[in-house]
Amino acid sequence: MPSVDFEAILANTSRLAIIAIGVITVIAALEYAQMILAPIFLAVVIGLMFGPLSDRIEQLGIPSWISALGVVATFLMLIAVAGTAFAVPLSDWLDRLPSIWERLQLELTSWKGIVASIGGMQEKLRSAMGQGPSMKVDVEDTSAVESVVFFAPAFMAQILLFLASMYFFIATRNDFREAALSLCLNPRLRQSARRTFEDVEARVSRYLLSITAVNILLGLAVSAALFALDVPSPLLWGMLAGALNYVIYIGPAVMALVLTGVGLATSDTTLGILLPPAVYLGLNLLEAQFLTPAVLGRTMTLNPFVVLLSIAIWIWLWGPVGGFIAVPSLLIVDAVLRNIMPRPPEGPAQLLV
Repeated sequence: MPSVDFEAILANTSRLAIIAIGVITVIAALEYAQMILAPIFLAVVIGLMFGPLSDRIEQLGIPSWISALGVVATFLMLIAVAGTAFAVPLSDWLDRLPSIWERLQLELTSWKGIVASIGGMQEKLRSAMGQGPSMKVDVEDTSAVESVVFFAPAFMAQILLFLASMYFFIATRNDFREAALSLCLNPRLRQSARRTFEDVEARVSRYLLSITAVNILLGLAVSAALFALDVPSPLLWGMLAGALNYVIYIGPAVMALVLTGVGLATSDTTLGILLPPAVYLGLNLLEAQFLTPAVLGRTMTLNPFVVLLSIAIWIWLWGPVGGFIAVPSLLIVDAVLRNIMPRPPEGPAQLLV
């Protein structure tokens, strides 16, 4: 009977415990430092996206600080244009909110009987189990003005930190790369590190630019389809579909719920209510199964379970910002692993594919 090597078991257990403690510590630090780290991480991801544009500008003999300033100004202009395009039709929907609310109340009237029946069953179960009516505690809500006064300075500080981080990252990323490479004393290690930097920037930039082009096409298709269905403000919902599509899986689900609400608020028939989300889900399915794989290619494909896990963790930590950087962070990890891990004879390691 083979003997059990308890020392080896204890050593492996201690290593796993150290790894688990390290992971928990990193997650806790990310959540605790969200206000500082979230805008910095987002700035790095956006900076990697616009890195090739900055390189092309610098090839014309323009200094890096002017190039970075031009890239940040271009990004702000794009955000301003998108915000204006959202604000005009959205203001119309805000004016229609009272009538939409009345329409929703009428649609939900048929559910009152079911809700009342469920409430009666709950009361009977509580009585049978000897439980009295639950105690209600009313907590006074904080006014909207107090919330704005409290969160506005922090939000503005995060925006300024994001813009400053984006500018300095784009302006100094080449210097940072050379400084990091100078610390590699081994020529082979230096070559691997250089390959890693180039691979990270190329993969993240290609992914975000490609996904942006795909999302624009999806938004145009959704707008055209909703216009054909005579849905109000089709351009607004098309732009929203394109924006939410950056957060894969979760974004399309949210968009389907939004279009269901639009159908419920603007149509009197079941077909009219369900047709807008159904058409959107059909277009999203075509985009996800055919267009995006054709644009990105096999080399940019990641394991769907790993992607879903990354999105869930990052949204839990940082909300919408985390949802946006979830896939780019996986691409960064994948690029690093491809360049530092030993490669099998059949090709590079495909740990996240």
